[in-house]
Amino acid sequence: MTYQDLPALNAILNLISTLLLLRGFLLIRQKDVARHRQMMIAAMVSSAVFLTSYLTYHTLRQMDSGIGHTVFPEYAPDVLRYIYYGILIPHVVLAALVLPFVLITFYRGLKTQQKGGSPYVARHRRIARFTFPVWLFVSVTGVVVYLLLYQIAP
Repeated sequence: MTYQDLPALNAILNLISTLLLLRGFLLIRQKDVARHRQMMIAAMVSSAVFLTSYLTYHTLRQMDSGIGHTVFPEYAPDVLRYIYYGILIPHVVLAALVLPFVLITFYRGLKTQQKGGSPYVARHRRIARFTFPVWLFVSVTGVVVYLLLYQIAP
């Protein structure tokens, strides 16, 4: 495996995170806290592996070619370019903003299980109502960005 293979791995990890987030959401709606917790821990692990792989890819690409970012192909139709940047810009901005909220939400979720952790349940729910849809959006759009960049307009 070379660093050029990492974007596909990253898309797979994002897809896995998306599925785990959705499953975790459905489980908590069914009041299955234990399985919800398992899904969210798995989503956190998948996202952490993704972030490590993503940063590794861009670091190795920078070291190899002197360009760390991936440029959307110039020959691609303008409509694809508009769609790509229309998705990429909110994806990047929200990905940067949501990370601390994911960590706080995860921490509060873990704290709910400790003795006397009940005050954290309300705090966890309150922040999760914001964090979940943003994290889900970032995860889904990560897959879409990959498809646009590497499959639809390679």
